Amino acid sequence: MIVAGEASGDLHGARLVQAMLALDPRLRFCGMGGRELQAAGVELLADAAKLAVVGAVEVLGHLGDILRARRALLERMRTHRPDLLILIDYPDFNFLLARKAKKLGIPIFYYISPQIWAWRSGRVRTIKRLVDRMAVILPFEPAFYARHGVEVDFVGHPLLDSVKPGLSPEAFRSRHGIEPDRPLIGLLPGSRRKEIATLLPVFLAAAGLIGQELPRATFLLPLAPTVNRDLLDQHGLATWQERLDIRVIDEDRYAMMAACDAAMAASGTVVLELGILGVPTVAAYRMSPRTYWLGRLLIRGLRFFSLVNLIAEREVIPELLQDAASPERLAQATLAMLQDDEKRQAILAGLAEVRSRLGGPGASQRTAVAALDLLETRRMSRG
Repeated sequence: MIVAGEASGDLHGARLVQAMLALDPRLRFCGMGGRELQAAGVELLADAAKLAVVGAVEVLGHLGDILRARRALLERMRTHRPDLLILIDYPDFNFLLARKAKKLGIPIFYYISPQIWAWRSGRVRTIKRLVDRMAVILPFEPAFYARHGVEVDFVGHPLLDSVKPGLSPEAFRSRHGIEPDRPLIGLLPGSRRKEIATLLPVFLAAAGLIGQELPRATFLLPLAPTVNRDLLDQHGLATWQERLDIRVIDEDRYAMMAACDAAMAASGTVVLELGILGVPTVAAYRMSPRTYWLGRLLIRGLRFFSLVNLIAEREVIPELLQDAASPERLAQATLAMLQDDEKRQAILAGLAEVRSRLGGPGASQRTAVAALDLLETRRMSRG
């Protein structure tokens, strides 16, 4: 049984299933996920799309779906006990399943650690008690777990297998009619409505300031599958397109990102994707003041909030949080990455260092070997 609750977990889980089936085609999978896991051959007992919510109010609104999903998975555990339970991130939901699986004697393999190194670190005791084997994807996580007496497998980051441009930067420019001498700047405000509402207007205003300094600059804005054009226009896109060359790109996502000379991006996975592609990026984030101050209370000891800088253990790219993420400071940081050659080369060298720390391609294959090793060890121990 494999359980993923978010889009990234669905994708990484599907690649793990494919890798495990390549090693042992006799395996059969059931569980919770989305289109990717289903396409990989997993029998879905619950649809993860109904559970992908953020915040207490949203969770309460989907409580019925969450409880139904949990019941379906527990019922299958009891009636057709799986030989292995694979859990992918999504801790609050997955820890409940792990407790039940432990009572049923089902071995538990956890893939992709929750961010307990950032907040609620006490949950490491739960992992130590429940999880039989754990595969982590960030290079600083083994040391964190070792400090708490937990041994984990560092398998490398699965993004190294998926972040691959289908076109060269030159071919991308040619396809979209962009002259070779135009500076290309990515605007990536996130894919959630709240992120777009808080970050897109600021990014567009920063683009306006950059355009005054670099009138030939072209700005690239990817259109995520979860976002429609009307939402972007509501937050200023149509107005700014009258003044600037802003292209909305709904294809060739990684090619678009790789073609950028610099980018402004919502802090999260996309910043690491840009880092893997070697694109100097300003990481930014804004949230409600109440959420921000609550986060400050819960998250202690972290010097950085972007994955690139956390992995490097130093500031490789600029980070702008809350009021610091102003149009003026975003424009200033972006222009510095474009115009200050010494700063730009230092960032590019730092991004190359981050890529080298991510473990190299093949994360899904290494994870599949570890999961099957646990499965075989448990089978042998049962005789």
